Amino acid sequence: MSYETLDYQIKDGILTLTLNRPDRMNAFNAAMCRELIAAFDAADADDKVRVIIMTGAGKAFCAGADLEKGGDTFNRHKRQSEPEGDTLRDGGGTVSLRIYECTKPVIGAFNGAAVGVGATMTLPMDIRMASTKARFGFVFARRGITMEACSSWFLPRLVGPMQAAEWVYTGRVFDAEEALKGGLIRSIHEPDELLPAAYALAREIADNTSGMSALLNRQLLWRMMAADHPMEAHKVDSRAIAFMGESADAQEGVQSFLEKRPPQFKLSPSKDRPAFYPWWDERPFK
Repeated sequence: MSYETLDYQIKDGILTLTLNRPDRMNAFNAAMCRELIAAFDAADADDKVRVIIMTGAGKAFCAGADLEKGGDTFNRHKRQSEPEGDTLRDGGGTVSLRIYECTKPVIGAFNGAAVGVGATMTLPMDIRMASTKARFGFVFARRGITMEACSSWFLPRLVGPMQAAEWVYTGRVFDAEEALKGGLIRSIHEPDELLPAAYALAREIADNTSGMSALLNRQLLWRMMAADHPMEAHKVDSRAIAFMGESADAQEGVQSFLEKRPPQFKLSPSKDRPAFYPWWDERPFK
């Protein structure tokens, strides 16, 4: 499909998903919400996509919600995309949940400001890397609103409750050094080195790992964060290792190691999933 707010490019197994409203600092709007969900749907259905890198066009990653409606920006009854009577669902939250459910590793490459939903919708990404020019802010209290995009679940799990509280309660904008110290990002890079570093990491994943292993490992990591006992992990990873251990990918992984050559994994993440997947019940919004 064609996109109005995104640029969608696949090369050698890596999807570069670029927020593409540079004249508005890639501000989040209803069209971007719909298109991000569609883009992740497309990536999950395409076995050629092994890793997703998300970045921004121009000087910003995403400056948050588009404030073109002024003081009514967050008033759902004044927004044409959410007429009165519709189900009360936060748009940023639908994007966060879609990224959470993604079957491919997701890397965020923050080229500039990531504020409000521009920061919170990226919390379900697996790895976040930033330019020295990146800035972050959970600015909701300064705009008279609350946390959104499921960030009250993700943020304290990623950076700890105390750091999350400080950033949310103050609502201040902070630099990449503070984001690194607080555990929000993995690394800081000069602006012209950010995407090469992200591609190098993506290349390491795409060239050396099984797509099916990546799918199962990603879901194990994220979904076990909410488990109430390690036995829940034991139940699922016992089935996962049994399934993969009997697969052609396991044979290839061992054989390629013994023969000192690159692996050629064959399982299709979109078609060859084990019978027990998904092992969780879908959560309805009600």
